[in-house]
Amino acid sequence: MRKLYILLLAVLPLTTHAQTITRLDGSKITAAALDQKVQQLMADAQVQGLAVTVFNHNQPVYKKAFGYKNYKTKEPLKTSTNLYGASLSKAVFAVLVMKLVEEGVLDLDKPLQGYLPKPIYTYEPQAKWHDNYSDLKEDSLYQKITARMALAHTSGFPNWRFFEEDKKLRVKYEPGSRYSYSGEGLVYLQVVLEKMTGKPLEELMQVKVFKPMGMKQSSYTWQPRFEKDFALGHKATGELYKKDKDNEARSASTLETSLDDYTLFTEGVLQHQLLKPATTKEMFSPQIRIRSVKQFGPLSQRDTTANDAIALSYGLGWGLLQSPYGTGAFKEGHGDGFQHYSIIFPEAGTGIIILSNSDNAEGIFKELLETAIADTYTPWYWENYIPYHQASSQPEKD
Repeated sequence: MRKLYILLLAVLPLTTHAQTITRLDGSKITAAALDQKVQQLMADAQVQGLAVTVFNHNQPVYKKAFGYKNYKTKEPLKTSTNLYGASLSKAVFAVLVMKLVEEGVLDLDKPLQGYLPKPIYTYEPQAKWHDNYSDLKEDSLYQKITARMALAHTSGFPNWRFFEEDKKLRVKYEPGSRYSYSGEGLVYLQVVLEKMTGKPLEELMQVKVFKPMGMKQSSYTWQPRFEKDFALGHKATGELYKKDKDNEARSASTLETSLDDYTLFTEGVLQHQLLKPATTKEMFSPQIRIRSVKQFGPLSQRDTTANDAIALSYGLGWGLLQSPYGTGAFKEGHGDGFQHYSIIFPEAGTGIIILSNSDNAEGIFKELLETAIADTYTPWYWENYIPYHQASSQPEKD
């Protein structure tokens, strides 16, 4: 196999080669050893670019970028380089929602339609498609959907309407009755919040999350300032995807960020800089148990006991698992050319962020998690993180 030569960037004096990282089980790994492992995995799996932060004691102790933002031009990936965040958008949005709950703006258990003076389907769409609810005119179930259901993926909406055979939006299950991953549920909550507050998502995010945390390279829409340093996504073959710059702000999917910024966000969550401890505890409290074989595809309809040992469940905007080291709160991101994963163990003060601009990256997540923080609890098969040396199938994109 042709090897991909990886460029290791020296970034910020956060880590030295001799520094040690403490893993969940108390064992240690040096920064140099982790550097070597990352580069070996990237070369073997043909991952063009990868950025990693590791947390000990609820603060970053290792933060580095490897490889390229554009393999064709060999421009290096930096910790400050803009990356499309995909569904990491949902975890950030969940923090905004919980902040509004703290402030008394929103009640998690009040049906969202109840906040509006008229039915959601009667509003004239302001976006290209995501705020068009005309399909719900004959649907009575949507009126039961609450913010809690939207965040826990129990709204009953499909992931995205364009995955439906007729491309129409509908409530497919009794709201609150079962887990079914849904970007539409999060966007419905966003649209209601925008109408309630009279403020667009981007403004709410900037005021409540990005500016307080100093996240200057984050936005739910493309910004001109990102032009000077942004990553392109790479296909499994190494070919480049065209950068999508015309997305309208959607709570579930359009976050633009960087490793530096997402590290600041995660640090803010771990250190209760954004939310009160009690609010964070509620966000990380199981709302519904998950027993599906896989998160997406046909096997999402089949049950298993494989994840009972970790009590796999969903909280408010984050997936949850139980380990000997306490709750693990995780979130994936998966889009064309961008694959990400983050998991934090607040009680242990340990966590990791993995951001990549390669379709091959998910194939190294399992081994990287085990090496970096001794995370053997992440439900990698459920998330379709099939190791690169095994056959894999593509999940529905989130």
